Amino acid sequence: MKSKLSHIRLNPWQYLILSFLILISLGTFSLNLPFVHHQNGISFIDSLFTSTSAVCVTGLTTVNTSGFNWQGELVLLLLMQLGAIGIMTLSSSFILAVRGKISLKHKISFFRTQENTSLHDIHDILRFILRITFITEFIGAILLSIGFSFMGNTFWESIHQGIFHSVSAFCNAGFSNYDSSLIGMNAIIKYTVMALIIIGGIGYHVIYEIIKKYRIEKRYSLHTKIVLLTTGILIFAGALFIFIFERGHLSVTDSLFQSVTARTAGFNSIDLSNLHYLSLFFITLLMFIGASPGSTGGGIKTTTFFIVAFSVLKILKGKSDVVVFKRQIPNNVILKSFAILSAYFIVAFLGTLALLYHNNDGFLNTLFEVTSALGTVGLSLGITSEVGMYGKLILIIIMFVGRVGPASIAMLTFKNDKKVKIIYPEESVY
Repeated sequence: MKSKLSHIRLNPWQYLILSFLILISLGTFSLNLPFVHHQNGISFIDSLFTSTSAVCVTGLTTVNTSGFNWQGELVLLLLMQLGAIGIMTLSSSFILAVRGKISLKHKISFFRTQENTSLHDIHDILRFILRITFITEFIGAILLSIGFSFMGNTFWESIHQGIFHSVSAFCNAGFSNYDSSLIGMNAIIKYTVMALIIIGGIGYHVIYEIIKKYRIEKRYSLHTKIVLLTTGILIFAGALFIFIFERGHLSVTDSLFQSVTARTAGFNSIDLSNLHYLSLFFITLLMFIGASPGSTGGGIKTTTFFIVAFSVLKILKGKSDVVVFKRQIPNNVILKSFAILSAYFIVAFLGTLALLYHNNDGFLNTLFEVTSALGTVGLSLGITSEVGMYGKLILIIIMFVGRVGPASIAMLTFKNDKKVKIIYPEESVY
């Protein structure tokens, strides 16, 4: 007689959430193995926090990353890599690589998690995801190794730092072997890290389409146009405002770096505690927006921000249709965008209240930390390691929600998006 468990059917997002929970659990267990050491020791709650931060590619830490031995760093690398690519995507890719084919069930599951993907493109996209990930990280590791060699490191230490930071940057994780992150690093390291963050943050769909366009004459989709436009505006506008707010105390490179890294990466090339409140508030906004769909980053996503902002402008102009690049945005996409934005606001609000209730570290500092966790960024003003067990549990929950939240909301709206046969009469509300 078959077990009742055999009759349980998980939809793709339930499978994804369960996979993340299992990976976090395995990561927590691995960080407590006898051969994994930390110079100051590591408690269970710190292991859970570090594992969650790595899987959710956040970068917030309660213990210094430099304190781990090489086995501990290897565990972090694997957790970042698996968490960034996504368990379902990675497992489907390996199934495809081993078998040379993928079942219809796996195709449909992958298709339902990638709304802009057509079923017949999945084979190519799955291969492409793994290929572009490892090629980009390999090139990044070479460039970063050269950059670290100029910082006085030995040959093998430069390679070690290059590989670790390349994976961390492409995955938008923000983990660094240096306690001061990338403060005082040279331009080679900073611009290479920025490039890796941007490539990892614009999403596989956009990269796939850009490369495909040069092989086959094809117009960019509306999704790609919105991602590239919004990403460019946010990066350069962020750098400009940070430079202005700091009144020239920051270089152009550091202003640009902080604008890029605020988009869910979590590295810092300056001491954030010395920034003006206006700069911190603007960085908080950038962290809230985050990266793009299908990327290694978090946040509400650039497309969500663009659609909400553009919709508001259209409404204020008295127009009911939202037309972008001669294409009309469907109403269900607009509603979904507002739903994600509202859900994020609620989580950020409740998370800030909960953390303030336990630790009174100031409103802006607490909001900054909560937004960093929710956007899976990793930038910190130094209060994460001092919030206690209660505060750590709050941030763990926020990091997990920030990683799988938008996907879950999209899946819920996707499942319940059914054609209504009954049309009710309209009535206005003042």
